[in-house]
Amino acid sequence: MLIRHHGHEPSIDPAAYVAPNATLVGDVRVGPGARVMYGAVLDAQDETIEVGATSIICENAVLRGAVTLGDHVFVGPQSTLLGCTVARCCYLATGVTVLQQASLGAGAVVAIGASVHAGCEVPGEFFVPPGMIMIGGAVYAPGDPELPGAVRSVGFARIAFGVETDWEDRLTRYEQMAEIRSAQFGAHAGDVVL
Repeated sequence: MLIRHHGHEPSIDPAAYVAPNATLVGDVRVGPGARVMYGAVLDAQDETIEVGATSIICENAVLRGAVTLGDHVFVGPQSTLLGCTVARCCYLATGVTVLQQASLGAGAVVAIGASVHAGCEVPGEFFVPPGMIMIGGAVYAPGDPELPGAVRSVGFARIAFGVETDWEDRLTRYEQMAEIRSAQFGAHAGDVVL
């Protein structure tokens, strides 16, 4: 399904393939030889999503906000990419999460179920192991006692939503984040199915 959002509509190269039940919203640009498979959602919101040549976006993946994929990128099923940049020839396995302002260098691999946190820069050809979380220049295992401090240091609410609250004031932070996301999603009320 192709949807116009705030006057912007998807652009698909004639040599690309977009599955009939994939959803592309707004300024989404799909390059030659790219494949957007069944159930994938690419929602540029008021930004731009660029899918490079011969890049593959598998089933039920979600790309939202300003996302740039270089050429020959593989995005596995059920992965989530939010406002990030992925250089050419990266491999993102099943269930990967890459958050706002993260950047992956050419040939980087994010293995099954792994995450790249907001603002993180993954060097070219770096391997993030299965189920691990990359924050800054370090990789953490779930349950690592240093993980909460690393997450806190990122300033996710500020990077992702522009929200400035004390770490301990979760209720206020989550309330403000929900208000912002509600407004973003509410902006789709006037969208037009093409």
